[in-house]
Amino acid sequence: MVKQQQNRRIPVSGLVAGIAAVAVTAGGGAAWWHWQSNQKPTRPIAPPISGIQEAPKPQTPPVAQQQVEVFWLKGSGVRQQLVATTATTTADIKKQPTAALKTAFDNLLSGPKDGSVSTTIPQGTTLRDLKVEKDGIHVNLSEDFTAGGGSTAMTGRVAQVIYTATSLDPSAKVWIEVEGEPLEVLGGEGLELEQPLTRQSLGENFTL
Repeated sequence: MVKQQQNRRIPVSGLVAGIAAVAVTAGGGAAWWHWQSNQKPTRPIAPPISGIQEAPKPQTPPVAQQQVEVFWLKGSGVRQQLVATTATTTADIKKQPTAALKTAFDNLLSGPKDGSVSTTIPQGTTLRDLKVEKDGIHVNLSEDFTAGGGSTAMTGRVAQVIYTATSLDPSAKVWIEVEGEPLEVLGGEGLELEQPLTRQSLGENFTL
């Protein structure tokens, strides 16, 4: 009877070891679960996209510069001759003849930069307006254009206006106005102008 009771006893040391093992296992599992729950998910970093370039910005083509002719006088005494020089314009002489001729007249009325040529157009003369129309080229000048000078000076300034105005089309007709009114008589000596004027009519009716 005593032997049977001894066989049923569980050793205390083994029981304690078993309980400790279960506690360790449970504690380890709880720690692992706590660590996993605190980990923030990380998003994968997308690799940089290669081979994509920005579209090139459109470039404005440079404006082509063109040349217009400006006419001056050269000579002394009663004999003078017309001399052409060039002025640069950004206007298209075919598509924008009015703008191109305005550039020519701006240069003409500013006076010559070359000492070998001269002008008989009075200083202070300004361009009121210029139009290229079907019936010809209309040049409207300030009243200063009519000031001073004899017949030779008057003829010279009219010739400068006509030749400069027709530099893009030598056969074109020119209408000269002063302050918006047709110029019929120029100067105190009464230089009569039958308009429209052309290079041909100038050579037939006047002598430089």
